[in-house]
Amino acid sequence: MSFNARLMAASALALGLIATPVLAQDAKTVRAAEQVRDQALQSNIALDYVTQITTRFGPRPAGSHAEQAAADWAADYMRAHGFQNVRIEQFPLVGWERGEESAELLGARPQKLVAAALGHSIATPAGGIEADVVFFDGLEALLAAPAGSLTGKIAVVDGGQMVRMQDGSGYGSLSRVRGVGPTEAAKRGAVAFVMRSAGSDDHRMPHTGTTRYVEGKVPLPAFALSAPDADQVARLVKMGEPVRLRLKSTAHTYETHSQNVIGDIVGATRPDEIIVLGSHMDSWDLGTGAIDDAAGGAITLAAAKLVAEQGRPARTVRVVLYGSEEVAQPTDTGNGGGAYVRNIGAGVEKHIVAGESDFGADRVYALGLPPGAQTTDFARVAERVLRPLGVLPGEPELFGGVDIGPLARAGVPVFGLRQDGTRYFDLHHTADDTLDKIDPAQMTQNVAAWAALVRLIADSDVDFRATRPAAPQAAR
Repeated sequence: MSFNARLMAASALALGLIATPVLAQDAKTVRAAEQVRDQALQSNIALDYVTQITTRFGPRPAGSHAEQAAADWAADYMRAHGFQNVRIEQFPLVGWERGEESAELLGARPQKLVAAALGHSIATPAGGIEADVVFFDGLEALLAAPAGSLTGKIAVVDGGQMVRMQDGSGYGSLSRVRGVGPTEAAKRGAVAFVMRSAGSDDHRMPHTGTTRYVEGKVPLPAFALSAPDADQVARLVKMGEPVRLRLKSTAHTYETHSQNVIGDIVGATRPDEIIVLGSHMDSWDLGTGAIDDAAGGAITLAAAKLVAEQGRPARTVRVVLYGSEEVAQPTDTGNGGGAYVRNIGAGVEKHIVAGESDFGADRVYALGLPPGAQTTDFARVAERVLRPLGVLPGEPELFGGVDIGPLARAGVPVFGLRQDGTRYFDLHHTADDTLDKIDPAQMTQNVAAWAALVRLIADSDVDFRATRPAAPQAAR
């Protein structure tokens, strides 16, 4: 029996279990969610969207002409597919261009290395930087180094390779190295910072990613080495060989703007109750940003369009393609999620829930509802509707992602459709993040899960704000 045939059989069984109103959800609402789920498996626009945006515009660094042109095109794409109130909201941004870069081992037996400048790091002097390496086996070792101990040296931090995990949980510690490492190295007198790429692959492709601003700038040139080259440096250090590097970068910043692209499926009976589906438009410059995050835009757009085709939902479904998710900024003005919350002001109170798709295009395996919602009637119905797709109940969703995080901090409940991230960090922020890495069948399963869940939320009476656990009383 084919996957679709098994799904239809499971759907029939599920419908039999809820042929009469149960669990505070009427049969019509549940059946609509099942129907939109099944329709998504047959046909949706996700592959069309991700193909067009990655092919027409390629990489879309925040604030670049490519990101801005892609935003204009995406707004037209929304309008052509029936979205209403489509608009582009701009906000100021410090952009960054990579320029040219290189890294090499010096000495009697020189070797070229494969490295990428980290986002928003500064350029080296015109002739590059040549200096001896001080090697650290992790960020904590760097933090333990005394002030002045790295004067005139290049700090190299290598805490070992990221381990592949379904939930991607190995990434956090490495992203912290990338975020704070350059600043901490500079505090100790280093002239440059180098780290093992924050990725799980063994390809000779470095992973870029953002660093943090301190007092309005990234304090020194910073680079990531591909995994094989990080191994090479680590082996030389272990052998007791002197390690000296030459690093070059012409990276620079410039004043520009980014933007959010917003479109609505306006609710029929409760249009002022808004469900936000988020992803981000910008990408890093090494690949074409298919996995991170054109796929997220494709999934959320396709899901919302399917919901609309079935008939207007009760609540408004809003798709936001956020700008400037990938980069740190010298102030708090340069993040699309923050700009969205600032622009809506008191309107945040109309937002009943938000979800974000920013973890590639591989299959969804778990649903995370807002805290307190796991034991509700809605949760039990959602489980029945999503189970035929292989989606099971998961831990509560607390924070959302970078894009909807500002909404969460403003009090909006968030949900998560959690994807298999086993291979995500093989591709993330590399030249290998391209269209051919998307599995259309797995992306379609994403669309089906999103469409079914959104239809359920939009037409039900669930109010996730009311399900949140009460705040504990202060001790007396």
